Amino acid sequence: MASLKLIGARPSPYVNRVQFALNLKSLDYEFLVEKFGTKSELLLKSNPVHKKIPVLIHDDKPICESLIIVEYIDEIWTSGPPLLPSDPYDRALARFWAAYIDDKWAPLLRELRTAQEEEEKKRVLDQMFQVLIQLEGAYRQCSKGKAFFGGDNVGYLDIALGGFLGWMKVAEKLIGVRLLDEAKTPALVGWAERFCSHDALKDAVPTAEELLEFAQKHFMAKPPTPN
Repeated sequence: MASLKLIGARPSPYVNRVQFALNLKSLDYEFLVEKFGTKSELLLKSNPVHKKIPVLIHDDKPICESLIIVEYIDEIWTSGPPLLPSDPYDRALARFWAAYIDDKWAPLLRELRTAQEEEEKKRVLDQMFQVLIQLEGAYRQCSKGKAFFGGDNVGYLDIALGGFLGWMKVAEKLIGVRLLDEAKTPALVGWAERFCSHDALKDAVPTAEELLEFAQKHFMAKPPTPN
């Protein structure tokens, strides 16, 4: 029996975060696919409070919530590349911006997929561009001129934002507007390209095509429930 199991589904950006962390640490795990619209007995047992994916099960002990799981992985498997910065201030900064992504970016991405009127879409888009401009500044501050938010290597904040790259591409296809734009956020454009081509991550980032197919099948008129 594998000592590491991940309960999740590939379309979930929150599950993707955990997959990124596991891959970066070169950890083998068993992926237990949770079927959309149902909650397995194992999920309900492992996460009785929120009843949501992802859940990492390590030696029969469940850990819930994507960013908490990423931190757990980083603390337990110290032999791989560190995900959180070693400097306390840099670590606090990464956590601040990760929380900002979940508080500001994720809800807007869901709003955009459900917006019906053009005026509503424009309002959401304007807010999204403001958030991305903030994240452009965060990237410049945290990366210190290097390839990733985490510096030379993919780190905690890269994982936090990287989980949404697939769904961002879906949104771009649906509305015909580039969210990551060279004119507005050139640093993030380059970062996204490097992230998606990273050897440990490229196969874990869902393609826009597979996510769009999933969305059309399950909730074209509404966004995915956050997990």
